[in-house]
Amino acid sequence: MNAVDLSPMPAATPIQAAIAGEALIDLIRRPDGSYLPCLGGALYNLCRALARQGVGTQYLNPLSRDRFGRELEAQLMADGVHLAQPDPVQQVTSLAVVNLNANGHPDYAFYREGVADRAVSAQGLGHACTALPALQVVCTGALALDARDAATYLPWLAAQRTAGHCVVVDANLRPSVMPDLAAYRSTVHAALAHAHLIKASDEDLDHLAVPGASALERARHLLAANPQAHLLALTLGANGAWLLHRNGTQCFAQEAQPLPVADTVGAGDSFLAGLLAHLLRQSQPAGAGSFARFVAALSDTACQHALRHALASASLCVMEQGCVPPGWEAAVDWAQKHPAQTA
Repeated sequence: MNAVDLSPMPAATPIQAAIAGEALIDLIRRPDGSYLPCLGGALYNLCRALARQGVGTQYLNPLSRDRFGRELEAQLMADGVHLAQPDPVQQVTSLAVVNLNANGHPDYAFYREGVADRAVSAQGLGHACTALPALQVVCTGALALDARDAATYLPWLAAQRTAGHCVVVDANLRPSVMPDLAAYRSTVHAALAHAHLIKASDEDLDHLAVPGASALERARHLLAANPQAHLLALTLGANGAWLLHRNGTQCFAQEAQPLPVADTVGAGDSFLAGLLAHLLRQSQPAGAGSFARFVAALSDTACQHALRHALASASLCVMEQGCVPPGWEAAVDWAQKHPAQTA
């Protein structure tokens, strides 16, 4: 098991973000055929990445009392993440077997029957959010969009939008491990319909069969097909990322120089955390009243600055093995010292 990172965190801040979804152990295959156990799960990674960037963050799902669950909890606590359910449950921790290709890109196989992070209900998630007076953002995605969990997450997303919170959905599809692909796609689209902010990769758009001749065209189509969404983040791996706003603003950024990539585990999660952290900081002096309204009225300049910070956050992550999300200052420093290519 990888050691818990005890690097210092910012002083405690009010909880602004509540994250629901999987926490699991990534068993990453080494070149010699052995497997390295690493703490992971897209939403778990997002929690860590947000907290490291100074955002008050709560993880909503339960953790197991098994050894892996205790390790997951220890790292969340070290990063400054709050737990909605601090008492561990009997169910075991989810596992993901991760094989990396020559470019460090992960391929997953999941073991998630009867596991701790799925021992949750829409009502329980809602109660936890109601107890957070400073809450601005709720987020889910990835494995939580499994059609078998739709009765948990879809009503919760709808209720959070009604409550005035900014709903963020990270598509982050894993079609190879879903038994019913049609039902899975339907659930993902149903979740995206509740979102103010959508994050999707070019691969996600392919899996969702969104029409268009290019990833950018498909992203535009997806934003148009979800009229309640204000902002869509499209990630293209080493080819950069776009931010598309409902008002017509389009921003692009790409690292000017190739990066020494260790692997891409957690890169998208670090990107989304950097994007949200930057937007939340911008919203504080803006006086928008709510984060959702701030996102709805974003300027071109605000989009560009947030996108560069998000890209820097992902870039720093891919240069580390496993998911090692950067802190706020590290991402700011990288963005300042490495000007990005823009469209």
